[in-house]
Amino acid sequence: MPKGGKKGGHKGRMRTYTSPEEIDAQMKAEKERKKQEQEEEGVEGAAQNDMAEEKLPGSGSEDSDDENSLRRRAGVEGLIEIENPNRVAQKSKKVTQIELDEPKQLSRREREEIEKQKAKERYMKMHLAGKTDQAKADLARLAIIRKQREEAAKKKEEEKKAKEAAAAAARGINSLSLK
Repeated sequence: MPKGGKKGGHKGRMRTYTSPEEIDAQMKAEKERKKQEQEEEGVEGAAQNDMAEEKLPGSGSEDSDDENSLRRRAGVEGLIEIENPNRVAQKSKKVTQIELDEPKQLSRREREEIEKQKAKERYMKMHLAGKTDQAKADLARLAIIRKQREEAAKKKEEEKKAKEAAAAAARGINSLSLK
């Protein structure tokens, strides 16, 4: 006999699905509840405006301030005022509020990367102008190589002329011997 008796527990039961009418009814009830909450917030918002006026010097009602502070703070929190920037809700900015005139703050890595690129460009300009030590060494090496190539070309021409003269002389001897 299997565990749990003859019948196999919860497995195999029929599933029940929510009908579309029930879903619509739940949605309407939820919307009504939200509307009621917004109306209540409107009343509380007016109370909060009164509280803001109370903070100004010369304001008279302190009852609503005490009620709101008791609702918001419980225990020791009511005794200590904390200015924790992490507890403040982040305010989202609209696109129209963002100032594009402010210079963009770059990170250290971005600044270093930009400086490196500018330094590289400056070096390449100096190098092309022949003002850097490496450019001077390259130009000197180029001049030496050009001279060597010119000398090698002259030697080849002289050897070529010498071979042609030797060949002409050999032909001259061959032609004389044949006659």
